[in-house]
Amino acid sequence: MKVLIRPEAISDIDTIRAVTKAAFLRAPHTDHTEHFIVDALRKADALFLSIVAELDATVVGHVAVSPVTISDNSVGWFGLGPISVIPELQRHGIGTLLMEEAIRQLVGRGAAGCVLVGDPAYYSRFGFESKPGLDYPDVPPEYFQAVVFGPTVPRGVVSYHEAFGAQG
Repeated sequence: MKVLIRPEAISDIDTIRAVTKAAFLRAPHTDHTEHFIVDALRKADALFLSIVAELDATVVGHVAVSPVTISDNSVGWFGLGPISVIPELQRHGIGTLLMEEAIRQLVGRGAAGCVLVGDPAYYSRFGFESKPGLDYPDVPPEYFQAVVFGPTVPRGVVSYHEAFGAQG
C-alpha cells in the first residue's frame, strides 16, 4: 500500500469533510463536530498545517494543526487535531504517517511544541505525554498531552482556536 502524504489542495476540501465525518462516526468521546471544526479553522485562516493521506488518488486521511495560546504567553505552540482516517483503513499505519509528517513539519518550521487531546496509549509513541502545569480544562490530565521541541515546557492553561466550538 503506497500512501502519498501531501498538503491539502482546494479540490480536497469536500473529501476532507467526508473523511473526517466518517472517521469519527462511531468514535467514543466525541460530539461529532470534528468536520465542522476543520471547516471553521480553514475559514478563519487558522490551519497552520492541513495534510492529507492519499491512496490510489483518493484522500483517505487528514490531519489539522492550528495555533494555540497558553496563559503564560509562550509562543510557537500548536494543537494537533482533528486527525482522521476512513474507518476501513484505520490501523493500517496511515494515521502514523500523518502524525510523523505533522511533527516533522512543525519541527522544521521552528515550533516550540504541540499539544493534543487523545489516547495516551496511542500518542505516547510520538513523544506526547502529560506535562504537569500545562492544563486544558475539562479534560482528564492524562488525555491532554504535549510534545516539546524547544528548551522549555510552558506552564499555564491552553486555549484552542475559537473554531473548536463550531457546531455546524
